[in-house]
Amino acid sequence: MTWDWFWAPEYDPARFVLQRLLAATYALAFLNVLNQFVPLLGERGLTPAPRFLERVSFRRCPTLFHLHYSDRLLRVVGWCGLLLSLGAFLGATDLLPLWAAMTVWFALWALYLSIVNTGQVWYAFGWESLLLETGFLAVFLGPAHTTTPVPVIWLLCWLLFRVEFGAGLIKMRGDPAWRDLTALYYHHETQPMPGPLSRAFHRAPRPLHRAEVVANHITQLIVPFALFLPQPVASAAALVMIVTQGWLLLSGNFAWLNLVTITLAFSATDTTLLGWLPTQALTPAAELPQDGSTPLWHRAAVLALTALMVVLSYWPVRNMLGSGQVMNRSFNKLHLGNTYGAFGSVTRTRHEVILEGLATGESEWREYGFRGKPGEVTRRPPQIAPYHLRLDWLMWFVAISPSYGRGWLERLLLALLRGDRNVLRLLRHDPFHGRPPRYVRARLFHYRFSTPRERRESGVWWVRTPVTELVPAVSLDDVAPNG
Repeated sequence: MTWDWFWAPEYDPARFVLQRLLAATYALAFLNVLNQFVPLLGERGLTPAPRFLERVSFRRCPTLFHLHYSDRLLRVVGWCGLLLSLGAFLGATDLLPLWAAMTVWFALWALYLSIVNTGQVWYAFGWESLLLETGFLAVFLGPAHTTTPVPVIWLLCWLLFRVEFGAGLIKMRGDPAWRDLTALYYHHETQPMPGPLSRAFHRAPRPLHRAEVVANHITQLIVPFALFLPQPVASAAALVMIVTQGWLLLSGNFAWLNLVTITLAFSATDTTLLGWLPTQALTPAAELPQDGSTPLWHRAAVLALTALMVVLSYWPVRNMLGSGQVMNRSFNKLHLGNTYGAFGSVTRTRHEVILEGLATGESEWREYGFRGKPGEVTRRPPQIAPYHLRLDWLMWFVAISPSYGRGWLERLLLALLRGDRNVLRLLRHDPFHGRPPRYVRARLFHYRFSTPRERRESGVWWVRTPVTELVPAVSLDDVAPNG
């Protein structure tokens, strides 16, 4: 049996870029774990992981934390993941034998899977599953001293197709604003976490907004089919997607969704686009076949992976073709063969939950400041992506419906009343400087971007008006002893 069809040396540069970008994303994800997991999910977090693990089985929730959970072990996992991902980014895996390089990539996937499956509502984002599915496929790509296996390239392109085409379908089927081309009249202002350029995007002429929507539909509903056409068409399609994702990265903060999608897009590019990369010069001498072929066990593993993903693709394909399409669904706890999509509906107005505290003997409420989400009207929206602020994102959902805060919003207020240092580190500004207030409350405001005249006259980025009191003033005396 000849294996010539199995190898794709023209995709070696694409593998080089893909592995570096994926390693960088893993590094961001594990840094995020180290910075945010304990206050959100630790032993004394807002939704404690130990309580969750007591209620679910390993079969329902595969994670190494079923063996034992402690905040110390969590930090060990986070540091191991961060160091492994930095090593992969610097090319250390290319110096290893095939089996060892695959072990490193598998360890990254397994460690992050353990985090996501323990993460509850804080990790219920589509880009978590996207990172895991991309990371699992990357295990089989091999280091630089081997030739890229073409079946893995096909699977990565198929994943990219599902990401883009699924997102395009959910938009066309969901909100009529995508069909009548008016979605971007609102989206830049009402998206979860606007960035520093979002106001400029929002203030752009409406014909440009309509053109953006048309371009989005073309990129997500037509261009993905070109990924499976001969080169250089596939590379051109990938380049269109990369440019589009860069545009989205500039217009808002969507964590590492755009970064992982860009990473996947490089899987469709060959030496036509990336031939200038000196990947061979970076490849160490190794006592392997000079044609870069790999052992039979690796080829068998790649073929088994391909068969597995073909079977698992049944569920996302059925979802995309069905009339009741859903967004961002994992059909198994390994987060493989997922369905993707975003913003099937567009909110027309923006509401924000503002947390305030009142000190004993004072009459003026003070506002807590968040790192990413809008709060102070004079503060320019910051650039956060590709980093992810989990609490800020969940606060956006609470503003849409208070039910999204069930089980943790009350504990957040309690943490503020107790001056919990771990939780306060998630915030940008504590108006009480570590000394807990007597009362806290949550108020709902309507926000909109300032007009050019308002910006010139008062220097504000936002104009806000109060809507209602979401949670009336509470003190520790009002909270049950068990919290």
